[in-house]
Amino acid sequence: MFTEELKAFRRLGFRHVLLQVLNFASVIASGLMIWKGLGIVTNSESPIVVVLSGSMEPAFYRGDLLFLTNPSSEQYKTGDITVYKIPGAEIPIVHRVMETHDVPKSIDIRKYTKSKSKSKPQPGEDSKQDNQLLLTKGDNNYVDDIELYQGLEWLEKKHIVGKVRGFLPYVGYVTIAMNDCPQLKYALLGGLGLLALIQRE
Repeated sequence: MFTEELKAFRRLGFRHVLLQVLNFASVIASGLMIWKGLGIVTNSESPIVVVLSGSMEPAFYRGDLLFLTNPSSEQYKTGDITVYKIPGAEIPIVHRVMETHDVPKSIDIRKYTKSKSKSKPQPGEDSKQDNQLLLTKGDNNYVDDIELYQGLEWLEKKHIVGKVRGFLPYVGYVTIAMNDCPQLKYALLGGLGLLALIQRE
């Protein structure tokens, strides 16, 4: 399959191969810097995510690419579509906020139980209440996400990866294909690396 490429690789000198390796490493480093830069600008550890399930249909479908931001001053409200990640879980989840409760900074949020959360904040107090408790649910699910919270009664703002600001339909199917078939990912990366090494220009 790569016979001609391997022959060309043997004809190249060590200095040329080393230069191509450095160029390839530079491209990877540039991509990582762009990703980290986006994370800083959006205040999100994952500013771009791919929808992996159909739990948010018809709003989003499997393979859609979502763009997130997570400003530190963001106060979420019912109807917002957020991406959250529970400690210990490998994959973030994109679901809609169904219920919010503002918690005064003077109250320990860990002691704020579901029964206490029924009391609503008084008008004019929202600006003083930085902490929030959130309950989410997938648009295509019959029940809320409490079973997904791994023992937590509510999501806190620290669990939120970001709020969805835009999307591109089906663009993320390449990522899904590589996750479902790791051999495809390794073959693609290996092919790109080999082409970068034997490229003469």
